[in-house]
Amino acid sequence: MTDLLRLPDLLALGFFVAAWGVYHVLLGHGPGATLGLNQQMNRYRIRWMLEMAERDVRIVDASLMGSLQNGSAFFASTSLLAIGGTATLLRATDDVLKIFSDLPLGPGTSRETWEIKIVGLLVIFGYAFFKFAWSYRLFNYAAILVGATPPRLSPDQRERRRIAMRAAQMNIAAGRHFTRGQRAFFFALAYFGWFLGPWVFMCTTAAVLWVMWARQFISDAQHAVMYEPPEKPDT
Repeated sequence: MTDLLRLPDLLALGFFVAAWGVYHVLLGHGPGATLGLNQQMNRYRIRWMLEMAERDVRIVDASLMGSLQNGSAFFASTSLLAIGGTATLLRATDDVLKIFSDLPLGPGTSRETWEIKIVGLLVIFGYAFFKFAWSYRLFNYAAILVGATPPRLSPDQRERRRIAMRAAQMNIAAGRHFTRGQRAFFFALAYFGWFLGPWVFMCTTAAVLWVMWARQFISDAQHAVMYEPPEKPDT
């Protein structure tokens, strides 16, 4: 590996992997993680399922579950297209290297190094596909649990709440895997910087990391979820 990748490439790749891993851990378990957009939305997923259990007609809930499934299916299909396009780049290595050699896009690269970079991109898109596909399946399970939730007037209120909470936890798990698939897409954008050089790779990784963190903690969406309307003045 060291013969194929120079020290700057190894440093950039290590920074990329560390950034992904640290972000993954801190977003779920770090200080202040509960203020993140994902954690806040998980609370609303639970509230959604509890509200669903109190409804006699659950057409709206079924429609929402279908929309979530369609989103997962769309991204899973997109991942397959990305895998196919990346595999095409692997087959057209000679042609691509010839084009790169004629453009001022950073230092030249060997065939072996180029193939290593492409394989890494394939791994990222493959990971994204499995996350989206599993998310689709979990949303399907969540829909089944919604359908299995006893009606509002059921005499066994404890069982109704129990199944509703199971549906909520399944919904949260599906959303978690969907988020990880999208995160892979974002980091794939950062990974493209490696094709322009290791230092560009580090910069694109840092930029993507900042954008994802900002969306979780200081974005308009996060502020909307945390919004507290002003109290209506007395008249």
